[in-house]
Amino acid sequence: QVQLVESGGGLVQAGGSLRLSCAASGRTFSSYWMAWFRQAPGKEREFVAAVSWNGGNTLYADSVKGRFTISRDNAKNTVYLQMISLKPEDTAIYYCAAAKYGGGPSSTRTSNYEDWGQGTQVTVSS
Repeated sequence: QVQLVESGGGLVQAGGSLRLSCAASGRTFSSYWMAWFRQAPGKEREFVAAVSWNGGNTLYADSVKGRFTISRDNAKNTVYLQMISLKPEDTAIYYCAAAKYGGGPSSTRTSNYEDWGQGTQVTVSS
């Protein structure tokens, strides 16, 4: 099991940028696929981005491609989500998640992930 704590959310104007961080506890962090999901009010939780255990493979939702970058630092047990050119529709609670297995379409599904953080709010004003 991995404990996850997100940080870095906040209020930003459209066109701005934020970097989210997710700090993980546990000695096996480097063996997990990591992902970011988000959930807007009244909507289902949706996939944003995922990264493989060594950072060599990444996946992105079409809505964030070219604007968001997921990365990880296994020495620091941390995964990041760099967000630029933010839009009001990016407003949501962003969650970090960990999975023992990943790759392919399953990496975009919430059911693939065993451990979740509490989330961090991102609000983009127009």
